[in-house]
Amino acid sequence: QVRLVESGGGLVQPGGSLRLSCQASGTISAIFNMAWYRQPSGKQRELVASIGRGGDSASYADSVKGRFTISRDNAKNTVYLQMNSLRPEDTAVYYCKNRDLGYWGQGTQVTVSS
Repeated sequence: QVRLVESGGGLVQPGGSLRLSCQASGTISAIFNMAWYRQPSGKQRELVASIGRGGDSASYADSVKGRFTISRDNAKNTVYLQMNSLRPEDTAVYYCKNRDLGYWGQGTQVTVSS
């Protein structure tokens, strides 16, 4: 069973940057479509960015276009989310999702505050 582990979250000031990582572990028999979601406290989870198996077909929520970049390194079984120009409204728990198998990582907290 493939497990997803997110890392890279933390506290940053507005305008700062973070890079989130989502690494798959366990037996991997396929390359999956992946996505990043986020869930602000007390709100619903929302799709932030998605990426195809080969790193193509990347898409972004309107709120993060031009600021966030999703990428992947299949040799390392890792998906990344580079987040630049962070805003307080980006504060949330960020989750990695295997879109083909439908399961999630445990999430990593991102807090943007001065």
